[in-house]
Amino acid sequence: MKKQSMTSASYIELSRQAYENNIRFLRSVIKDGTRISSVVKGNAYGHGITDFIPMAESMGIDHFSVNSSDEAEEVLKARTNPDTEIMIMGYIANEDISWAIKEGISFFVFEFDRVRAAAKAAKAANKKAKIHIELETGMNRTGFDEEEVTRLIPLIHENTNELEIEGLCTHYAGAESIANYLRVEDQKKKFNEMANQLAENGIKAKIRHTCCSAAAIRLPDMHEDMVRIGILQYGFWPSREIFIEYLKGKEDKTEPLRRLITWKSSVMSVKKVEMGEFVGYGTTFLAQRDMKIAIVPIGYSHGFSRSLSNTGRALIKGFRTSVIGMVNMNNMVIDVSEIDDVKKGDEVTLIGKSGDVDISVASFGELSDQLNYELLTRLPTKIPRIIN
Repeated sequence: MKKQSMTSASYIELSRQAYENNIRFLRSVIKDGTRISSVVKGNAYGHGITDFIPMAESMGIDHFSVNSSDEAEEVLKARTNPDTEIMIMGYIANEDISWAIKEGISFFVFEFDRVRAAAKAAKAANKKAKIHIELETGMNRTGFDEEEVTRLIPLIHENTNELEIEGLCTHYAGAESIANYLRVEDQKKKFNEMANQLAENGIKAKIRHTCCSAAAIRLPDMHEDMVRIGILQYGFWPSREIFIEYLKGKEDKTEPLRRLITWKSSVMSVKKVEMGEFVGYGTTFLAQRDMKIAIVPIGYSHGFSRSLSNTGRALIKGFRTSVIGMVNMNNMVIDVSEIDDVKKGDEVTLIGKSGDVDISVASFGELSDQLNYELLTRLPTKIPRIIN
């Protein structure tokens, strides 16, 4: 007999309607004919690869970008369309390249050892390796710089039977900030110069892609053949600056994006605390009056930061309430003194809406001193994700 799965301490809801809205918006601002690659690194920015991939596919997304080969494997298992393509932008061990070639997964190359390993694995498999040549244009992270490109050209020619040049790409450094304008403009210039150098030497990629979410909004002239969209598809702006720049000159100032994610738990226990008693570990919270408190089975092991001790917020029955005392590994305490009829099992919203009040990811992140990206990707994979 199959063992019944246990009820989780919390769960995450993903809104299909919100995602559909965001994809519609993206297609309205991205150049016609430009393909969207959905970036799902970091467990789909905390939204959950396993549940997110089929939903995205149902809305016409057929290309996914990941950071590493283990994430690529997750997408491979989750996809429902055998024609859906997967691209590894970061880490793949040389010994995993044969697997990627076999599965038709493309990957970035940004140093000579990986190019040689790809050619060797492709020859052994009798199947071409699909590579994206990443160019170093000013990010100073990964990619072939101008001098290295000159040395790369003969290596590519030596292995034309093993290497399929799927893409040519770069990554803009700080496109989310207008202060980086000159740096990004210089990157665009370098990318085009190196791309031309490769083309003049008979190396031309099937597609070119340079834009992340921020660059897709700021640099429409660089949409090229594909854009790699991460944070925007989940309903968040890369920065406040990008949102303001998007709205500039538009009559309609309505927020066009919708957040997909809602994070919920429930009341585990309710009890009374007398005035003068401390709540939780240590002496960080002293009851200034008789209180009613609710214990919620969520703590820092679930992604609810310890820094939210005595500062965090939660929603219950349409009311915003305070986290009191220290956030523990597995539970926290909220003040429900002013809320009637709170009982075990009542829904507690940690991120999202309850009645007319809400806690956004941004406000949650600000309270715990985390970026949207950081907060979302720290949500444990074990938390169940539910599409609604």
